[in-house]
Amino acid sequence: MNLALDYASLGILLFVILIFIYGLIAIHDIPYEIAVKRNHPQQEAIHVTGWISLFFMHALWPLLWVWAMYYDPKTQGQAVKGLSLGEQQNLQLQLTQLQTDVHALASKVGEQ
Repeated sequence: MNLALDYASLGILLFVILIFIYGLIAIHDIPYEIAVKRNHPQQEAIHVTGWISLFFMHALWPLLWVWAMYYDPKTQGQAVKGLSLGEQQNLQLQLTQLQTDVHALASKVGEQ
């Protein structure tokens, strides 16, 4: 009877250790899942750094959380330096016009 309890205790101990290891691996992936959900442009770097963080006992994990949470798809990628999308398009049109003017002036100078 004592032997059966020893085997049951060993089984429970192994089960708890496996659950603990699985929990650590699952927790390390949370910043990557946040990055995927937010369509972060550096999500693969976050994922790799998460795996590296496993070897450093999750010392990098809080930084990964901040890195993944810092990117906001609603504001980033749409407005640059406080400009709206319409203002950016207007500036792009002005830039294109200036480039054509410069090419026209350069060709006139080359003809003379």
